[in-house]
Amino acid sequence: MFDTTRRKLYGAGLLGAGVLLGGLGFTRAENLATRGRILLDAGAARPMGLVQAANFPLIEAIHGRRSRRFAKGAAIPNGPLAFTSRHAPEALDPLEQMLLIATVAGNTGWAELFAHHPGYAGRLPNYTTAAGGRSFPSSAGFSTSEFFFTDDTGVYFLPTRDMTPAPAEGGTDLRGWLDAHRARIVKLADGRLNIPAEMPHMEGHNTWCANVPGSTLVFPVADVAQHVILQLLYLVQNGTGIYDDVNGRQIPGLERYTHRLNLEVAYPLTFLEQIALSDVSVEMGTACYAGALMLQALGLGGWMYTGINPFTVMGASGNPAVPGLGFRFDMLPGNPLPHFTGLPGIFEAHVPPHHASMRAAVETVVARKFGAGGPFDPKQGGSYRENAAVRSSAAPIDAEAIEIATVMSEYVFSTFGRFPATVPAVFLKTYLQAHRLDTEFYDRHHAPGAYLRTHARHDRNWG
Repeated sequence: MFDTTRRKLYGAGLLGAGVLLGGLGFTRAENLATRGRILLDAGAARPMGLVQAANFPLIEAIHGRRSRRFAKGAAIPNGPLAFTSRHAPEALDPLEQMLLIATVAGNTGWAELFAHHPGYAGRLPNYTTAAGGRSFPSSAGFSTSEFFFTDDTGVYFLPTRDMTPAPAEGGTDLRGWLDAHRARIVKLADGRLNIPAEMPHMEGHNTWCANVPGSTLVFPVADVAQHVILQLLYLVQNGTGIYDDVNGRQIPGLERYTHRLNLEVAYPLTFLEQIALSDVSVEMGTACYAGALMLQALGLGGWMYTGINPFTVMGASGNPAVPGLGFRFDMLPGNPLPHFTGLPGIFEAHVPPHHASMRAAVETVVARKFGAGGPFDPKQGGSYRENAAVRSSAAPIDAEAIEIATVMSEYVFSTFGRFPATVPAVFLKTYLQAHRLDTEFYDRHHAPGAYLRTHARHDRNWG
């Protein structure tokens, strides 16, 4: 379980002899610490599970990745795979939980800026929106997703999209890296998030195994509204805009800007929004996939999946006993689905009422790029030899570009009564669950090889 009062020493021992790479027959002549990639406290406690995880081969994680749903404490009441665990549910070790969460959501150093575009006249493209990189890619460096998780102790929020990387000269200080992420965690509520194990709150095939006692459930939530604004700014910077293909008309007011926009190649509104939704889906899916690979290295059961109702999780179950995260939403005319806009004070999409207007939302997005701590702030640190010179060389987003993006954004909001028009402002789809695996189920129902050596050794490696 996650417990802010417990302090395990994260500088666990990756020092020592090389390890056998599974059944591949190769040995590692030098381990991660001696190669300078991960810096550790040689005197710290050294759980063998962490040593094993840090040295676990990527190829074995990829080939060994499976959805292993049967946790300690689980039961399948009937059918050909009927089985009841004789073990009580058991929480993750705090260290392995923190390593897993930081793998899914973590900052991993400085993001590299886009280096060149022939149309930018010697300036850097200004797409990137976060100075730090994370453990997963983000389209054009927009980074519009953040992460929530729940376990038996509570519901938590881990914001990392605008996290400034900790200095890491010569390698990654694992202890410092995990502590930096731990310090950012915000506890939202006591106890596990209530997601009833029944339809429609989760798919029937997940009711016996999802969000079970002892498990950790991690899930990204994307600010699609911000992503669409960033796309509009991208289009303006590259000389075009959008048109309203729903109503079959141009965006009024854009005709004033034909000196810089080629509206003959404008994007259909619905297509642009589909791109945004696809972009964040890939971002969130790859984040959870990074965690799924870490499950193999840690020896944890679990899987990434989509079979929990996002409306229940965010707070539109319709049942006061199932409040979810408490996101704000509207029920709009002609739309049977809730339109979420954010969790006030925690995760607010770039759309009213969380911003005074769409103009204010656009200006906030631009400030995220060029303001203090942004990727184009000359005072920001980084990996370049001349950080100030590189960061200040980005093409500016001038007042006219902001005005054009505002015209398009305000048109969408006023015409459709929402922003974006056809996709959610806030999007949740993919989950990653981690739990202690009951290997006895797999021994009973599967041939040998159903789980990895890390799973077989998990309990004695992690205690």
